[in-house]
Amino acid sequence: MAATLAFDVYGTLIDPLGIARDLEQIIGPGAGPFAVAWREKQIEYLFRRALARDYRPFSVCTKEALEYTCNFRGEAMRASDRRKLMERYRNLPAYPGASEALRSLSASDCRCFAFSNGEPAELENLLDGAGLMEFLDGIVSVDAVQSFKPDPVVYAHFLRAAGSEAGSTWLVSGNPFDVIGALTAGWNAAWLRRDVKAVFDPWGIEPSVVVGSLGELLAVVSE
Repeated sequence: MAATLAFDVYGTLIDPLGIARDLEQIIGPGAGPFAVAWREKQIEYLFRRALARDYRPFSVCTKEALEYTCNFRGEAMRASDRRKLMERYRNLPAYPGASEALRSLSASDCRCFAFSNGEPAELENLLDGAGLMEFLDGIVSVDAVQSFKPDPVVYAHFLRAAGSEAGSTWLVSGNPFDVIGALTAGWNAAWLRRDVKAVFDPWGIEPSVVVGSLGELLAVVSE
């Protein structure tokens, strides 16, 4: 059976820290650390809501994380600027090399899907705007099961939606928590380690493979 590739979106295909360029116009030189703090709080909120079974869509969690980060860092950001940032979040940039890698993979026997915590309509707009949608066989969102990665239910949902089997399915993610979630669900998983200083969680669970770029994937899944 041909491999099915489930690409995480935020942090793998799309750069969530790309928002720093827009933040800089609003808050100045502290934009980089602010973007990192916002992203970290966003992920925390997804985890907490999944654990508490108190689901709210990804966009709501992102907005709440922005509000928290403004308050925590003492940024008196205008409501209009917050709205601009939320709109920009729907148009984040793809990572360099993402379109080329997906083009090569889609031309092979692989089936390529976006698999994300985001909402379907926003994901389609985001991926289309980034020039990636044409290389994907579809989008699978956790919104359908109202939970978030790494809840096991979302990985089971992907298999049903994509018509795939765990043994022939690869998660591709730059997020270690996602990689661990897929591995514990019986999938293969490639950890995309763009930063050589990045550290994988020491849980005694190792990625099936570690790649430094999306361009390395074709050789891995073709073996």
